[in-house]
Amino acid sequence: MWIEYKSVITIILCFTSLFLSAQTEKKYNALCSGIPWFDNNGNTVSAHGANIVKENRKYFLFGERHKDGTNAFAGFNCYSSKDLYNWKFENIALPVLLTGKLDSNSVGERPKVMKCPSTGEYIMYMHADTLGYTSQYVGFATAKKITGPYTFRGPLLFNGKPIRKWDMGTFQDKDGSGYVLLHGGDIYKLNADYKSISEQISMAFEKGFESPAIFKKDSLYYFLGSDLTGWERNDNYYFTATSLKGPWTKEDSLRRKALLTWNSQTTFVLPMEGIKETTYMFMGDRWSFPKQASAATYVWQPFTVMGYTISLPEFKEAWKIDQKTGVVSIATVKGKTIAAGDQQIIYAGSWKQDTLTVRSSDEKGASFSFTVKGKQIGIYGLARPDGGYAVITIRNSNGKAVLSSSIDLYSKYPVVLLKFLSPVLKKDTYTVTVTVLGERWWWKEKSGRLSGSKGNFVSVERVLVKN
Repeated sequence: MWIEYKSVITIILCFTSLFLSAQTEKKYNALCSGIPWFDNNGNTVSAHGANIVKENRKYFLFGERHKDGTNAFAGFNCYSSKDLYNWKFENIALPVLLTGKLDSNSVGERPKVMKCPSTGEYIMYMHADTLGYTSQYVGFATAKKITGPYTFRGPLLFNGKPIRKWDMGTFQDKDGSGYVLLHGGDIYKLNADYKSISEQISMAFEKGFESPAIFKKDSLYYFLGSDLTGWERNDNYYFTATSLKGPWTKEDSLRRKALLTWNSQTTFVLPMEGIKETTYMFMGDRWSFPKQASAATYVWQPFTVMGYTISLPEFKEAWKIDQKTGVVSIATVKGKTIAAGDQQIIYAGSWKQDTLTVRSSDEKGASFSFTVKGKQIGIYGLARPDGGYAVITIRNSNGKAVLSSSIDLYSKYPVVLLKFLSPVLKKDTYTVTVTVLGERWWWKEKSGRLSGSKGNFVSVERVLVKN
């Protein structure tokens, strides 16, 4: 449950940049949003601006591979999963090129893959650009296998010219027709081979409206997007139409305004068809520049769809999807609770008690630690508009570090939620230390305006330990 405060301190403890030992049991039984996910190798899943293709009862996730401190192209990753909880790293589906667009001095964003019905080829589309975002176009790459490797083919052409816009998405209708979506509401229909454009069927109709995504239920199309605020959070909204050609009717935000789509930005909607229901899953990114690789996470939530209304009415901390029936159920994160004020948690440096339940510090090098016996560790935090970064380390009974990660403490509004849940570890006695870095989330928009956190606070509300 989300808890809103008017004047309370905060935390987002979002794990990434993971170094796990062989003692990790890589098994998850539910989907948790806003926390790090770890693949079969014990590394954080790095796949932002993503989409998912389902084939042969398996989900294939494609997304941006990142490095901290830079937005330079680092490749597009591919993962696979049978349940959406446990991810296997397949490969870097499209690696950094030696020269030209998508080299190490370029930008590559929002990869989207579709299988072409007429050729059987897999086509990947992306935003390709310079680091200064001054020479953008929609590019494409091809592969014979869904996992790649993909070969970059250059710009996608319409009337012999590249499409020079940035944020993009794709949509494949039930008749096999493929479409490329652009910010502002442009929709282009692909030719039969998916390698060029046959026509533009919708012209831009909304200022801004980036990170476009479309899904269809019955005879109605839903067109999702966000405001033009860079990587800063905003209230994502949507349009509806009975035809992709429009007219498109503006509806409302996806969640009660001021909650900023649960601090995320839409990237794709995945329909999951079962014998009883079809669940539509919102896929959103919780960006975290300059630590996009080590602190950015994902917000995946099931939509409520009723006629012209789609919404994310409540944040589901953990949930499951029955792959056969398509039915969603709520999951519970269980364990022994240790409050932030408990003597078992030891604070070093300057910390203050902001409420009866929250301890916070913005002093660089300040830390809190606790020693527990168990096999899984969770942290609940209070995220705040002036939250910053910290680093977390987990050591086993021999003093060996089995996990080290950056954590992100920023939210545009105060909220308490589970922000970290470790993988299942070998049952042992572990010492966990969280240290304030004295750094914060920020982003410089194209207008020159600086957005992001107003401070460097790290906070803790409670700890969870599963035996």
